[in-house]
Amino acid sequence: MDARDIITIGMSAERTLVVPPERTVGHFVPHMPMVYATPMMILEMEMASGDAIRDCLQPGWVTVGTEVDIRHLAATPVGATVRTTARVIAVERRVIRFEVEAFDDKRRIGEGRHARGLVNVETFTKRLGTG
Repeated sequence: MDARDIITIGMSAERTLVVPPERTVGHFVPHMPMVYATPMMILEMEMASGDAIRDCLQPGWVTVGTEVDIRHLAATPVGATVRTTARVIAVERRVIRFEVEAFDDKRRIGEGRHARGLVNVETFTKRLGTG
C-alpha cells in the first residue's frame, strides 16, 4: 500500500482528556509534582495522529509511531481538560507526517511534529516472529 494513494494533507483529528492522577509525573516519579507528564501528552498526540488517518487504511494495515519532535510548554494540573490535535502535513510512500498541538483550559501546552509509518500487520508480525 502507498500512503500517497489514500491519505491527504490536511486530514486531522482531535482528542480530549481530563487529566487523571495516573497521567502525572508524580504518579510515575515519587516526590514530583502531580502535573500532566510529557510522555502522556506525547501519547495523546500519537493517538490523535493515528485517529486522523485510521479510517483510510485498508484491512490488515496500521500505522506505528516512528518519530517525535515535541516541546512541552506548560504544566497542567490534575482535573484540567486537555485537547490534542493532529494534522497531516506531508505524505510519503510509507511515512505520514503530522503537526501536533495540545491545549489546556488556558493555553497551548505542547507543540511539535510526529511521524507514523505504514505497516502491514501480517508482514510485521512475521518479521518479529510473533505471528
